[in-house]
Amino acid sequence: MTESTELHPEDRKIVTLARSARARNGVPEGAAVRDETGRTYVAGTVTLDSLQLSALRTAVAMAVASGARSLEAAAVVTTADHLPPEDRSAVTDLGGPTTPIHLATPDGTVHDTLTTT
Repeated sequence: MTESTELHPEDRKIVTLARSARARNGVPEGAAVRDETGRTYVAGTVTLDSLQLSALRTAVAMAVASGARSLEAAAVVTTADHLPPEDRSAVTDLGGPTTPIHLATPDGTVHDTLTTT
């Protein structure tokens, strides 16, 4: 486990934003991504009858829709101990295989940092 305070301040920021999204919206997951310009995009899980998206895929979609060309980092706050392959693929599609994805518990403790390489 990695204390969030050991992260780079910009990575700690996206963990905090993801945690806030999860708590504020009362959803299973919160996520945040940071694009190549430093802009952040924050989202929660989307659960509609016709549309289900994880928080991370929603945040990546928001970044793409806003014109982001790449990602520097991503964070997900969840009770799950792993990410589905589709979530990792979404980050890789926009950010590349070395883009870190910080996986954190609801209290903000990062327990894993993933890449696809």
